[in-house]
Amino acid sequence: MIETRHLETLLAIREGGSLQEAAERLHVTQSALSHQLRDLEVRLRTPLLNRRTRPARLTTAGLRLVALAEDVLPRIRATELELRRLAAGRTGRLHVAIDCHSCFQWLMPTLDAFRKDWPEVTLDLTAAFSFAPLPALARGDLDVVITSDPEPLAGLHYQALFAYELVLAVNRASPLARAAQVQPSDLADQTLITYPVDRTRLDVFTVFLDPAGAEPAAIRTAELTPMIVQLVASGRGVAALPSWALAEYRDLPGLKVLRLGDGIWRTLHTAVRAEDAETPYVQAFLEQARRICFETLPGIRTADTR
Repeated sequence: MIETRHLETLLAIREGGSLQEAAERLHVTQSALSHQLRDLEVRLRTPLLNRRTRPARLTTAGLRLVALAEDVLPRIRATELELRRLAAGRTGRLHVAIDCHSCFQWLMPTLDAFRKDWPEVTLDLTAAFSFAPLPALARGDLDVVITSDPEPLAGLHYQALFAYELVLAVNRASPLARAAQVQPSDLADQTLITYPVDRTRLDVFTVFLDPAGAEPAAIRTAELTPMIVQLVASGRGVAALPSWALAEYRDLPGLKVLRLGDGIWRTLHTAVRAEDAETPYVQAFLEQARRICFETLPGIRTADTR
């Protein structure tokens, strides 16, 4: 029953002190303003203005609506402004989830640079190692997912960030270190050190071992890439990692990096909801991520999107 124009009218009467002043503030005639006020009084079945006084004064009911106007109208205006800015792509939420342990190396500088350029976008980061991030993205719980395992879910849009080679880190004293390249069967007597996630989300299984029906002798997990590298260098096992993640450790004593088969290349993707793909701040984040990756990560290449 009560509309924002009614609240604006009552607030103008209180601030202007008279119907004439209120009409001028609202750019309407005094007759139209009076008619609008009487219409509301009929709807509410109570007088809102004491017309016997000079100037006319708001009744207790009118003052109660003025209090409502002072509370509600600023919030409505703030929301309208926020929606206009949202429509213009200058403000919003960017909740990023990564399905890649080693991605922190380039993602944190990307987020820092993005935060400076888009201070009005609320930014958040989640490690998606304990849940399925792509269904969460489709539901609207997330806004961007970084993954090497895109799924054909309705409503999602994928863009390739870059292609990277999956390589094997071994101890230099291991017999494997003498091989030109490693075959799946070569890991049958090895301890494979991985991140603590399900094997269905690890490239070394999905694209190297499982297709060949091969299994390592044992599996050991570690949370952090430096920890995995140190375990390999000390002879505790082998680890399959992106080549760029191992670049800073190639001179580490005891460590050698080998090619898996003829070379296994994977593509890292960004996933967003299709309706958000053209949003300016989403596009800016993706462009910034791609630029920083190619500026800082050795050994990556442009993904073949054919």
